[in-house]
Amino acid sequence: MDAGFFNLLINAVVAGLLLGGFYAAVTVGVSISFGMLDIVNIAHPGFLMLGSYIAYIVNATFGFDPILTSFAMVPLFYLLGIGVYQVYHESFEKRGRESLRGLAFFFGLLFITEVGLILVFGVDYRLVQAIYIGPTLEFGFVAVPLRLLLPCVIALAGIAALQLFLTRSFIGRAIMAVSQDEQALRLMAVSPVRIKRIAFGISIATAAVAGCFLIIIQPVEPSVGREYIGRVFAICVLGGMGSFPGMVIAAMLLGIVESLTATFSGPSWSPAVAFGFLLLTLAVRPAGLLGR
Repeated sequence: MDAGFFNLLINAVVAGLLLGGFYAAVTVGVSISFGMLDIVNIAHPGFLMLGSYIAYIVNATFGFDPILTSFAMVPLFYLLGIGVYQVYHESFEKRGRESLRGLAFFFGLLFITEVGLILVFGVDYRLVQAIYIGPTLEFGFVAVPLRLLLPCVIALAGIAALQLFLTRSFIGRAIMAVSQDEQALRLMAVSPVRIKRIAFGISIATAAVAGCFLIIIQPVEPSVGREYIGRVFAICVLGGMGSFPGMVIAAMLLGIVESLTATFSGPSWSPAVAFGFLLLTLAVRPAGLLGR
């Protein structure tokens, strides 16, 4: 094998793994809302972009680090998620109209968020400044950009913490059970609506963190979020509904496939090849990689 080709291959795989870590950060909220709560929140990328632009404002105005800003936004977006779910529940879920009308509700939220950002910031690309955005770690012939490494590591650590919360705490187990048997939760004197409210708040909080990671990785403009609508739901389904380990594996695989395709065939082929890989995998494993 040619040394140049081998070096290119290894760097593409490493870049794909790091990109997959970011994809996992973007998808974890959908894995909660869609995979566990059966709520098709297609507005998730809108909250992602909202997080990116708040990070931009704070960085441009005060010079605060976007990663630290993401942690500060978690409680604010958690409360926002609780409010959004309450409106969704009272208007649609409570009346049994959550299927089509609920989907239209979240589509409207996505549209309003994108248009609002365009009216305020325009369509110009925005970026942030941080000491880790430019530097690259060199391990022999392998280059590891810090702007990809830090979001990947923090995302995987956060997902591991969420997995522990879901499997070791009472509320976490209730979240995992709420879409399976609401009546059993009621018999245990647990309100399914309260549990869903908490879970949806967590899912929106994760979108804010992922939004801060996005603007670290690349400049953003309001319509960038639309690129992730299909991708996050694809990763969620490919990994197995509600399975965090499966979701991480699926995100890594999709990142590697996209990176290899972009390196050897051109970026324009990446989405087509990635979704072709998704369809092929689901044909073999309809329940997803780690689906039950």
